[in-house]
Amino acid sequence: MANEVKLPRLGQGMEAGTITRWLKSEGDQVAKGEPLFEVDTDKVTQEVEADFGGVLLKIAVQEGEAPVGQTVAWIGEAGEEVKEESKPAPQAEERASDTKVPDTPVEPAPEASSNGGRVKASPLARRIAREKGIDLHRLRGTGPEGRIVAEDVERAEVSAPAPAAAPVGEIESIPLTNIRKTIARRLTAAWQAPVFQLTVTADMTRANELVSRARELNPDVRITVTDVLAKVCAQALMRHRDVNVQYTEDALLKFPTANVGIAVAAPQGLVVPVVRGVERLSLAELAQVRGEAVGRARDNKLTAQDMEDGTFTISNLGMFGVEQFVAVINPPQAAILAVGATVDTPVVRDGAVVVRPIMTLTLTVDHRAVDGAEGADFLRTVKLFLEDPALAL
Repeated sequence: MANEVKLPRLGQGMEAGTITRWLKSEGDQVAKGEPLFEVDTDKVTQEVEADFGGVLLKIAVQEGEAPVGQTVAWIGEAGEEVKEESKPAPQAEERASDTKVPDTPVEPAPEASSNGGRVKASPLARRIAREKGIDLHRLRGTGPEGRIVAEDVERAEVSAPAPAAAPVGEIESIPLTNIRKTIARRLTAAWQAPVFQLTVTADMTRANELVSRARELNPDVRITVTDVLAKVCAQALMRHRDVNVQYTEDALLKFPTANVGIAVAAPQGLVVPVVRGVERLSLAELAQVRGEAVGRARDNKLTAQDMEDGTFTISNLGMFGVEQFVAVINPPQAAILAVGATVDTPVVRDGAVVVRPIMTLTLTVDHRAVDGAEGADFLRTVKLFLEDPALAL
């Protein structure tokens, strides 16, 4: 009997996902563990691997949104008959291209096609409408309960007059991806939290020397200042566990390990892959894990698990020449460290003016979870460890 391929739950809280691309076609041989299709969740776009081998007999959901647990395909022996016992996938009516339906007039939609101002339309119909610049509110749906399907949008494109060529400089409308919507939602939640900021400067002379020596000892690993920052922050979090917390309505969750998130400006938007148990890693081990995670982020290969369980975040804009900034906390974490560029600065040492590489660090803290004195003491320890890294290693 053919095996059902169901949409998996790829992370905590995931209830649905959008299939964006199949990596195999019907009739293709599939090996167990081989990437089968791509799913867009509210966190990442992730490849889903086959749980069993065989022939991809039938694809039930070519693309579009589906709930977790829905059957999206069948894998079995060549020539095996597929018995579809579950109800058809939501996109089934969009694939029946030879079914005759009435022409779709371009006019205001009836009551049945909207729900509290939101048009009822399939994910594929919405995508086509965005690409073609068609207003779904002006279409009459022919799907169940007046739902607008892909064919409705395609017919509307044929019946509607071709738009005039866009003049130079016209505003471009870029649809929001699921990841961008998640970024907006999480930053809005972060902005509502009562936060405060603390700023210190650190002399990076010894930290820079440590990076140089570590690179000489580990030529196969690209060790960076960010790795030193992650290491000293992890050690400081173990010393100040009241900062390594998350706020909930009923309790403060205090974590026994430092899972440090590294903010990465990836093509799909800002993402924060997490390096777990940083306090237990050597600098070279940390650099390797961090480098792999950042590489996956920039290649859009992160999984939902890559971004879960973080307890603290570092955002470094020093490589852009930014000397100081304030970062927004990464909910539900209670603190984030904003790191600026290291700048050669005149300072006074032993009564003499000398030039030292100075870095500015700004800690943003959720005041519901961490008091000012606790945050200040933590930041003082971070500064101490950066100026004398041997204390943290």
